[in-house]
Amino acid sequence: MNNNFKYKKHISTSVLMVSIFMLSIFATSCEFDLPEANSIPDATPPSAAFSETIGADYLTYTFGNFSASATDYLWDFGDGSTSTEFEPEHAYTAQASDETEAGTTYTITLTVKDKLNVESSLSKDLVIKKPAKPIVPVPVIGEPGFEDLTLPDGTGDGRDSWRCSFGEIMQITSSPVTFGKQAAKFPSDGSRVAYQEVAVTKNADYVLTYWYTIKTTPVGSVTVSVLAGSIGSLAEAADATIISSTGNDQSDDSVYVQVDVPFNSGDNSIISLLITNEGAECRVDEFSIAVAE
Repeated sequence: MNNNFKYKKHISTSVLMVSIFMLSIFATSCEFDLPEANSIPDATPPSAAFSETIGADYLTYTFGNFSASATDYLWDFGDGSTSTEFEPEHAYTAQASDETEAGTTYTITLTVKDKLNVESSLSKDLVIKKPAKPIVPVPVIGEPGFEDLTLPDGTGDGRDSWRCSFGEIMQITSSPVTFGKQAAKFPSDGSRVAYQEVAVTKNADYVLTYWYTIKTTPVGSVTVSVLAGSIGSLAEAADATIISSTGNDQSDDSVYVQVDVPFNSGDNSIISLLITNEGAECRVDEFSIAVAE
């Protein structure tokens, strides 16, 4: 009887120990199988993607954002500047290297992440180069020094290129002059007009140069205007004026004064030169238009 009891007790103890051992293995197994907090696999991880578009000048860029499954964005523009905007615009600072053949290289990096803090990054090199100035031809003025026989076909009286339908053409003088043998003369009554249309390049910078002198008395002046396009009457000149220069130096009527007038042609492929005077007899000579540096 006692032996049987001891045997049953031994079996019970063994079963209990095996049960504890199995439970320990199961608990250990469960410890490795259970996921930690926030460790659920991301079914749609973010993916960074972007493009860049140059703006109105070579230093300004707009960045398009084509990233997927992202909620937060960090842009690094490669020059020490950053942005968290979705599609930012960035203006770079001009560098001396922009004008070299290699240009200036910036590495643009977009880093995106989602609400699970999963990140994705994309980097691209952006090369900035200052565009070369377009070659602008020098405008041609007909009979610029008011000399005889200077038209392309070898004809002309020094005034033919300056005639118009809305005013009597100026006179010609042989003294005083600055260059050559002749200059344009405008009587004191202000009745004479010189006008010429000149072909130019749109939105180009130029410098108009000419020379003038005015009789010492009475008080007078001579005005040279650069007009946008062409005009059909003097009444249209004011509204068409890009820039005008009025000379009134009457200190010595035998000495010509040089005038330089910078201007931009704007949205015009044709500009006009208009010369008028008032009050005193005037002379003008040697017109030219140069492309501004």
